[in-house]
Amino acid sequence: MKKKRGVIVLVLTAIITVFLCYTAADGLGPTGTGAAKNIKTGLDLSGGVSITYEAKDKNPSKEDMSDTVYKMQKRVEQYSTEAQAYQEGDNRITVEIPGVTDADKILNDLGKPGSLCFIEQTDKDGNQNFVAGEKNYELTRSLDEIREAGSVVLEGTDVADAEGGTYQNENGAREYAVSLKLTKEGKKKFAEATEANVGKQIAIVYDNAVLSAPTVQEAITGGQAEINGMDGVEEAQNLASYIRIGSLSLELEELRSSVVAAQLGEEAITTSVVAGAIGLVIVILFMIFAYRIPGLVAAIALILYTAIELITLNAFDITLTLPGIAGIILGIGMAVDANVIIYARIREEIASGSSVRTAIKSGFSKAFSAIIDGNVTTLIAALVLMWMGSGTVKGFAYTLALGIVVSMFTALVVSRLIVNALYAVGIQDEKFYGRAKKRKCINFVGKKNIFFIISLILILVGPVSMMIHQKTDGSILNYSLEFSGGTATTVTFNEDMDIKQIDSEVTPVVEKVTGDKNVQPTKVVGTNQVIIKTRALSQPEREKLNQAMVDNFDVDEALISTESISSTVSSEMRQDAFVAVVVATLCMLAYIWIRFKDIRFASSAVLALVHDVLVVFAFYALARISVGNTFIACMLTIVGYSINATIVIFDRIRENLKKMGSRADLTEIVNDSITQTLTRSIYTSLTTFVMVAVLYIMGVSSIREFALPLMVGIVCGAYSSVCITGSLWLVMKRGFGKNKVQAIASKNVAAENKNTAQTSGQKSDNGQKQPKKKNRKRVAERLAAQEAEKNAEENKTE
Repeated sequence: MKKKRGVIVLVLTAIITVFLCYTAADGLGPTGTGAAKNIKTGLDLSGGVSITYEAKDKNPSKEDMSDTVYKMQKRVEQYSTEAQAYQEGDNRITVEIPGVTDADKILNDLGKPGSLCFIEQTDKDGNQNFVAGEKNYELTRSLDEIREAGSVVLEGTDVADAEGGTYQNENGAREYAVSLKLTKEGKKKFAEATEANVGKQIAIVYDNAVLSAPTVQEAITGGQAEINGMDGVEEAQNLASYIRIGSLSLELEELRSSVVAAQLGEEAITTSVVAGAIGLVIVILFMIFAYRIPGLVAAIALILYTAIELITLNAFDITLTLPGIAGIILGIGMAVDANVIIYARIREEIASGSSVRTAIKSGFSKAFSAIIDGNVTTLIAALVLMWMGSGTVKGFAYTLALGIVVSMFTALVVSRLIVNALYAVGIQDEKFYGRAKKRKCINFVGKKNIFFIISLILILVGPVSMMIHQKTDGSILNYSLEFSGGTATTVTFNEDMDIKQIDSEVTPVVEKVTGDKNVQPTKVVGTNQVIIKTRALSQPEREKLNQAMVDNFDVDEALISTESISSTVSSEMRQDAFVAVVVATLCMLAYIWIRFKDIRFASSAVLALVHDVLVVFAFYALARISVGNTFIACMLTIVGYSINATIVIFDRIRENLKKMGSRADLTEIVNDSITQTLTRSIYTSLTTFVMVAVLYIMGVSSIREFALPLMVGIVCGAYSSVCITGSLWLVMKRGFGKNKVQAIASKNVAAENKNTAQTSGQKSDNGQKQPKKKNRKRVAERLAAQEAEKNAEENKTE
């Protein structure tokens, strides 16, 4: 790069950085487009709309209630991935949708959860079930009579999903349609019904009214159908919406609706933002101190990363919640990691005798594979979680995926441009970039047994602690209300308390009475009511809490009501999360296997990942940290963080294997690779730890319960990547490779025997005869025995 071009790059970088920071801070135009304040936030950060439905059946079964809650969850996720549905009492379901303030609009959009069915045009006796009216089709008799006549061919529960949209027909014209996806049972029913009614109409009846009566063109046997002929995309989406809401197992009616304030409160939001800013400043100062000019470049890249991340969150309308903040923190850690890898490489190249210009080029080139593999592996996990997860898992995946893409861009594109521009304008002296110090090789592999024992003890702490708590407390883990359900106490205060006042005055009283550090107060906007969600309280505890409210706030006890609520993370959602994580892990394993061409790299990486998850899980069990939504976010963060750290070390082992050859000592290669990447491991872990530690120090109790296990996970991830993964790979390499080596040796000996046998009886070049066949066999056996003895001695000494 020439000097003139370098100056242009630096000036443009400064202008773009200022512009993006201004956009993220204040936005553009009168509406503040792109500003961070316009990011859609979840119930925990900004509140939203709460709607409570009641089943018309006063005694619904647990199975019907559970199925309806799950389907309502899927229904409201169209508004936000962070929307939630949970059971309240025996026959009520509450849905909470973040980021909206118009309860009436949501009620209209959701529709009335009524009964849905598909009916034939005529019954077996030829009696009409519906006829065309003045505007719409009308039923000729009651739905009960139609059911008795056997004309209902499909129930709402047989529909798995419905989507309305636009598509192009065979002639290229635009048409509007609803696509239906049926359940396994619905597929069979619909195949029989359509086969018997080709050329006739089948009406879709919702809440005793005919929504549509499409004509059957052909038998539909694949479990998917399409209803076309809509006048517009809005009509198609409305019909799909009615079909989805009508596929519930229970018929519901609205009981109440309200606008609720943020669950965490303004103080939690403010302290989180301030803590994030302070942590980012500390990381930037550390990078400048540690890497000089490249550190300054990394600081600019981090500032750009943060600004772009905030703007794109706004642009893609992604809902930001506490778990989403975890994804951003992980993204910052990975952005720092990419820069550390690059600049450590540049220093190594300078130390090996390269010029600064050559070192910069080689540094970016050699760091590329580690950065790509580490980020792509984590990105695969994020994409799988987006595809298969729901609720909190999906929200986390969106922010993580976005953070990975932005961090790769800032590290591989922005940082490269700025470093080359600085060199072009004259910052070419080695002192501005630093030189890697020769570090004595540390024998990590030699201490592998100690590390394995430590890891085993840390993992076993979990089940031991769980068994102890099962006997003493009756619960293996401290489940929060998101996982186990709890109690919702509605208190009407004498004054209109804001959320900050509730956090500082009401929450501490509730925590003292209940012993629950995960209290979730929610203010009902426009009233003096506050809904306080806690763990499940016994009757004496409820009475004690009521008395505390009377004593401390002089409220009328008659205006205090309590209701048992189900978990907001249903068993189906937990199953979705578990399956998503398993599939993501398998996909990561496959990617590492393909990239490194060795299943042992992939296997040891996944084992290290499982190790980190189990150690943090043990910490949850031992410290009795609340297991709720933040637990899922924490575990997912550790999965992404752990695999990224491991990939960097494996990339160096792969490089050293190529450099030193197949005959090199594997123990030496592993120790050298870990030692060479040790600075990166320490610096990356330290910077990410600092970000979370500041959040822990400044945050409110709910934030601290999230930050503490995350800090443990960061330390554990650094420990496993340095002390466990390399040794695991070596053990697998030797364990799986031993027989292979011996087989190759035997094959070579056999080939040698064959060649010598062909020249048996012939004279050698110096006129002497070859050894006899019996002697050659003895020599081959002796050589094979010596080779086996040598391998055995090497394994013993290591």
